[in-house]
Amino acid sequence: MRRTALLASAALLTGLLPLLSAGAATADEPAPVPVDRFEGEVPFANPPAGGLFTWGGDADDPPALALTTRTDAPEGTKVLTGTYDISGYGGFTHDFAFDQPAHDWSAHKGVRFWWDGQNNAKKIAFEIKDGGANGEASELWTTSFTDDFTGWKQIEIPFTDFTYRTDYQPVGGIDQVLGLTQMWGYALTLPVGVKGRFAMDDVELYGKADQSLRASVSADSAVYPVKEGGTASVKLSVATTGSAPIDEPVTVAYESAGGTAESGKDYTPVKGEITFPAGTASGATRTIQVPTLRDKSAEPAETIPLKLTVTGAKAPAETPQVVIDAHGLPYLDPKLPVKKRVADLVSRMSLEEKAGQMTQAERGAIGAGGDIASYDLGSLLSGGGSTPTPNTPAAWAKMIDGYQLRAQATRFQIPLIYGVDAVHGHNNLTGATIMPHNIGIGATRDPGLAEKAGAVTAAEVRATGIPWDFAPCLCVTRDERWGRSYESFGEDPALVKSMETVIQGLQGARDGKDLKDDDKVLATAKHFVGDGGTEYGSSTTGSYTIDQGVTKVTRQQLEAVHLAPYQTAVDRGIGSVMPSYSSLDILGDGQGPVKMHARADMINGVLKGRMGFDGFVISDWNAIDQLPGDYASHVRTSVNAGVDMMMVPYSYKDFRTTLIDEATAGRVSAKRIDDAVSRILTQKFKLGLFEKPYADTSGASRIGSTAHRAVAREAAAKSQVLLKNTAGVLPLKKSQKVYVAGSNADDLGNQTGGWTITWQGASGKHTDGTTILQGMRDAGGDVTYSKDASAPTSGYDVGVVVVGETPYAEGVGDVGNGNDLTLTPADQAAVDKVCAAMKCAVLIVSGRPQLIGDRLGEIDALVASWLPGTEGDGVADVLYGKRAFTGQLPVTWPKSEAQLPINVGDASYDPQFPYGWGLTTLTKVPEGGAATLEALTLVARTADRIGSARLGRAAVTKGRLLVQQSTGSTITPALAKPFADADHLLLTAHYTQALTKLLEAYRAR
Repeated sequence: MRRTALLASAALLTGLLPLLSAGAATADEPAPVPVDRFEGEVPFANPPAGGLFTWGGDADDPPALALTTRTDAPEGTKVLTGTYDISGYGGFTHDFAFDQPAHDWSAHKGVRFWWDGQNNAKKIAFEIKDGGANGEASELWTTSFTDDFTGWKQIEIPFTDFTYRTDYQPVGGIDQVLGLTQMWGYALTLPVGVKGRFAMDDVELYGKADQSLRASVSADSAVYPVKEGGTASVKLSVATTGSAPIDEPVTVAYESAGGTAESGKDYTPVKGEITFPAGTASGATRTIQVPTLRDKSAEPAETIPLKLTVTGAKAPAETPQVVIDAHGLPYLDPKLPVKKRVADLVSRMSLEEKAGQMTQAERGAIGAGGDIASYDLGSLLSGGGSTPTPNTPAAWAKMIDGYQLRAQATRFQIPLIYGVDAVHGHNNLTGATIMPHNIGIGATRDPGLAEKAGAVTAAEVRATGIPWDFAPCLCVTRDERWGRSYESFGEDPALVKSMETVIQGLQGARDGKDLKDDDKVLATAKHFVGDGGTEYGSSTTGSYTIDQGVTKVTRQQLEAVHLAPYQTAVDRGIGSVMPSYSSLDILGDGQGPVKMHARADMINGVLKGRMGFDGFVISDWNAIDQLPGDYASHVRTSVNAGVDMMMVPYSYKDFRTTLIDEATAGRVSAKRIDDAVSRILTQKFKLGLFEKPYADTSGASRIGSTAHRAVAREAAAKSQVLLKNTAGVLPLKKSQKVYVAGSNADDLGNQTGGWTITWQGASGKHTDGTTILQGMRDAGGDVTYSKDASAPTSGYDVGVVVVGETPYAEGVGDVGNGNDLTLTPADQAAVDKVCAAMKCAVLIVSGRPQLIGDRLGEIDALVASWLPGTEGDGVADVLYGKRAFTGQLPVTWPKSEAQLPINVGDASYDPQFPYGWGLTTLTKVPEGGAATLEALTLVARTADRIGSARLGRAAVTKGRLLVQQSTGSTITPALAKPFADADHLLLTAHYTQALTKLLEAYRAR
């Protein structure tokens, strides 16, 4: 009886609380505005529809939501309830409908809601969505509250408590100003590692916005570098939400105080007050002059903070700093040799500054960039999909220049080196020229074209202010189940080595003298060593099956297959090398599997020692976290193994602090630290960053230009491998009526693959380019398109079915991790329907071979199109005979998954199509059979004797075409093995032996 009465009294009291709260508003305050009452007026719905929806790191992480009737509801009769058990991350969002205008919250002080406390002492993040196109493309502003109470409590959060979220932004930020005039909703992130429940009610806007929320004072920069004796101009401006004039006066008191510069000696002190009167227009500016003084001393940079005290508006988030540039020191003299400049600079640096140079952070982790100077950071990167908004060349350059400006506030003004994964063109940038992935470049067998592709990539990357590219991948792919197969030039180390001309395309001259040019970047050979040889089932990373696994090889196999391309890279002057996530197990050495980031014998011993690599080693993304032991062990093990710079995207503070501690304790030697820093600084000097740290955008107009796309178009055309061509179905004739079908015929995202705009890539249109279908139309073909082949098939001369994979990257694409090597049922159905109705050509757009043997009999022509990039016109060029098919298989095409791994040189070798296979069109194939091959062998002997590569290659190519032309519908093991061996021998310049193998293949038909 008493319990019932108490509950009733509590329900009555809590029911009155919202009314009492609303009634407490003063006459000049706006009434509270409901956002969510949770009475059913807002549905559970996913974007772009307006409504509540859940999300999480995996299938178990999203909470379960319900609208529940409760007698103690603070408002109305229902509340939002939920249960959760989150291992990664999870929460829920209310997005406003994308097709409706955004909401204006600017008249209010903040947002409040009722929360049913569980007293679990857990923090709950509350996030609001400001500006941008919609709720999933807005800025995220965040704060949190702690559940340290029991029962209902109204949580009030003033908008002034929200901070810009720096760890993740779906669009990279818009203007980083909380405008409140275009709001798209809110989100809550629930606690991790505790099984819990929650209840929430009555989300509403409350209070009246004061001017300090609506008005802000900002400086036009955080850092003002000035030459000694010059005068810095600090421009302050006042701005309001909605650009209305200010209602009340805003005063700014300023004073030069603190810093490393000495008042009266290094600069003339300044002190005063600026007033923006009431009625001042939003955007009005005032300027403060800070004069510096000249002396005769050579000095590092010195700082002069300008302390600002603002009344009537929000003050700048940071204190502006005037920086008197470093001057007169030897390392600043561009006439001195790089080695002397490096030695001078290293001799002046503190341990803290050196540790900073060895640290690389992700741009998304550093917010406005204040940590660059605070932690003396040496490098930043953009991970896949980490882009500015808008994703334009100008925005990239502006963003990176802003970061470089921050570095000018450090003692020695050491510029940052900014890196990106531009693995097939400037693939993070919308509108850039996207090349075929490396597997397609390997299929071209054209080292000159590989170099041109590298040059286009370098020019487009450097024009956006980025001097460093994490490419090329020199992995030798040995198992097509690997999700990174397409990042490799092929399965034969000789082929990979031949394509390393790309390094000169990226870097220019081998001695590095071109690195300072506005169209060259520092290249990175990755992933050292053996990442292409990991054993299926050996990965321990999440659900990966092969990526980041164990490469188990003999010492001879390691040298011949996986290490060989790195010696070539070192000989070509590669500037940086990235170790692999994977482990190396050298049979017989007694060590067992050891993570590459810990293998001092390979990094210090082989790469830097035996091979003579003089660049620097950069870790892979958080790779040291995979080493055994505690974090201190991770740091000292990897640094002592020879890793010079650590990619620690979000843990850069921990890494730097730990490295300093390890060095101070003597567990990492001063000599090792100095070696690492010297290697890093050497490349920065070679890149000309000390003289020109900011973006040279003079080449920006060539990004995505006709000339650059012409190179990508040629690469796409030459990468096409014609595997089968019964009765000359290809090339097509423009007079033919062509029926086009398949999932990849008209999908730019599928044909560009992973590492395009985002890390994993995406289906659909996400950048500028031409699909294969559009390329066929542009070629003048009479084309009808039906994606699923549902349109009638009668009346056509030939069908073209474009099928294959959807995008993926790294271990996400591993076979067994939700992927296989077979066509989807929809693709199979399209092939079956079209090929049953007419002569047909099937194009496979994929990062690796697909198992097509069961349908090979019904297919007249088969093409391995790989991932051709943005220029589908290049594919159309060979389909319609503008160019000849000349591509050759860079990997063996298997008959079944059970054969994997299968590679050229295997003792047992029975593929669907052998390595090096590739029919041609528009080329007269030699006649004469064995007699012709014997004659070509004599030519090859001459080529070997006189050292003529041109003559030798021509002879072997003719022999290869003859063997292919004379081969029937079945490729036997007796033919396939010597045929594949011949291509390897061609690449290693053994021309006579190659012709001998081709003669053996011919006789085995």
